[in-house]
Amino acid sequence: MKILLAPDSFKGSLSAVGVALAMERGIKKAFPNSETICMPIGDGGEGTLETLITATNGITKQIKVTGPLGHEIMSEYGVLGDGKTCIIEMAKASGLALVDEKDLNPLKTTTYGTGELIRQALDDGYTSFILALGGSATNDGGVGMLQALGLKVVDVRGEEIGYGGGELAKVHRIDATKFDPRIQTSTFLIASDVENPFVGPNGASHVFGPQKGATMDMVRTLDANLSHWGDCVENATGSRIHDVKGAGAAGGIGGAFQVFFPSEMRRGIDVVIDHIGFHKAIDGADLVITGEGQVDDQTASGKTPMGVAQAAQSYGIPTIILAGSIGKGIEVLHRYGVVSVNSIINRPMTLHEAMENAGELIEFSTEQVVRSYFCNHEFQKRKVVLNNEN
Repeated sequence: MKILLAPDSFKGSLSAVGVALAMERGIKKAFPNSETICMPIGDGGEGTLETLITATNGITKQIKVTGPLGHEIMSEYGVLGDGKTCIIEMAKASGLALVDEKDLNPLKTTTYGTGELIRQALDDGYTSFILALGGSATNDGGVGMLQALGLKVVDVRGEEIGYGGGELAKVHRIDATKFDPRIQTSTFLIASDVENPFVGPNGASHVFGPQKGATMDMVRTLDANLSHWGDCVENATGSRIHDVKGAGAAGGIGGAFQVFFPSEMRRGIDVVIDHIGFHKAIDGADLVITGEGQVDDQTASGKTPMGVAQAAQSYGIPTIILAGSIGKGIEVLHRYGVVSVNSIINRPMTLHEAMENAGELIEFSTEQVVRSYFCNHEFQKRKVVLNNEN
């Protein structure tokens, strides 16, 4: 038998690689002679760079950039195994994980460092880019990134505005004469699951601002500022982004990519699957096992288990999902070839205990689910044979 293991990370516990290896150990306990392929995966958010670099035998390049709060930090970008495709994970330069919770403030956080990563990659000769937008700490409409790439964004005095979403109200004029011309001769594939518009009740500020430290008063200010920035962009380029699907991704940087870059936006999990050799690895598989820390009604919006199940279903291969916890609304997953969704929690325990022992719990649960699945599979085959004989 051949089993493909394609989990995401269990955040706070195990990386996607660690989860896949724990699953493999469980399978080998049940079926020592089985063929297992470990293919840790992500959905375009945090960890995407590591997933793609690991899967393609790529490399990473270190660079100092401007962090979310304007301080210099060490960051990195990746180059896939083809030696041509550059992967930039926004969270590495402008991410939530780079800011202490007490310091979170989208009025001040900037995407400037993300622009510096792109600029360095262009300097190094790369023209094909994958941008992973998950996990940002910002709400500046991508202005910081654009400034790092040469766009002049000035106030009524003709001076460059400062960092953060709080500065957008000052924008008076955009000057693109020194905007990096190499951008127009490059390609940018944007990995993002966010379909929210730029502004409004379903826009970047209202939906994602609170998780980045915004109070409701700040949310209203940020939304008004993004609307003003959108007006300025429309006046300068003729492109209106206020209500465009996906423009609200990562605090509005999705809109910046749509207007100023030759870009295509795709669901993150699909981008990852297409670049890690998933379609080749799944050939001849009997079962796919995936999972992540929380599986609920949000999973069907394009998170890793859903994307993996959809890809496996296109080959007629069933999928089993393991999860740290299971919420409401998982029934929809059964429409996409998911046999079952299983919690790894096998006894009463605290969250801390579950996270500390995630590897053992995943290993044990995987062993049990594959024993059950293949026992039932063999029973069904014998049943068919008996019915045919009769």
